[in-house]
Amino acid sequence: MKCNSKSFIMFVRHIAGLNANRAKNIIEWRQKNGPFINREQLKDVKGLGPKSFQQCAGFIRINQEYIRSFCSHKAVTNEKQCKKKTKAAANVIRQPNPLDQTCIHPESYNIAMRFLTLVGESHCDIGKSKMQQKVNSIIEREGMDGITKKLNTTEQTLQIIIDALTQPESFDIRKDFDQPDFKKSIVCPEDLRVGTILTGRVENATLFGVFVDIGVGKTALIPIRSITEDKLSKAKKRRSLGLGPGEKVEVRVREIDLPRSRITLELIRVL
Repeated sequence: MKCNSKSFIMFVRHIAGLNANRAKNIIEWRQKNGPFINREQLKDVKGLGPKSFQQCAGFIRINQEYIRSFCSHKAVTNEKQCKKKTKAAANVIRQPNPLDQTCIHPESYNIAMRFLTLVGESHCDIGKSKMQQKVNSIIEREGMDGITKKLNTTEQTLQIIIDALTQPESFDIRKDFDQPDFKKSIVCPEDLRVGTILTGRVENATLFGVFVDIGVGKTALIPIRSITEDKLSKAKKRRSLGLGPGEKVEVRVREIDLPRSRITLELIRVL
């Protein structure tokens, strides 16, 4: 970890599902066990339960180039872990997963793997030109509707998976985001009021909704039921109603839960 603990905590606590204490626990886990090999290991962090994992997992990327370098210099399992678990279980937990470098949420990994089988490629081929060619080929042959039916999923989820698999390794669209037009008078959750209208930028998409940066130091959630076709402009209408990272939106604050640090939004329109 190259950043100091204070700056890391300040940064990580703004991720959905995390706070200062959980960020501190992530640092302590890493100092004790070494770098995270995969997203699953986040579940071993003290205080990071199933709900927190569900909220934060899609935001946290595991750099595969670094993990490959790390694993080539050190055995993936260690003696201490093998005493607590069987060797087979330890190897499964410590196995790198190339999908962890993408915006695909772990809840969609099963669908992503079945799509890769359909395409005839491996998750180790993420971002390669042959992946793009084969994905284009199957879309042309089967159509998005045909593929979603085969995989028993939605076009929104399928589009996220396709984008993630065909982008270059370690690609992260968030690096190039422009800053949204935040209101200068609203800088923290305490400044918000139910009914306030804001603009924000989508940071991540999940099966249950999308997380939006509205400039208060904590991402807010637009539930999936609020994302409907009538809220997309004619220029924005497309095969999938899903909102992708980087899209600018106008939203209304629907619920504020300060004790649990949760903000729920209603989508007004895509800008």
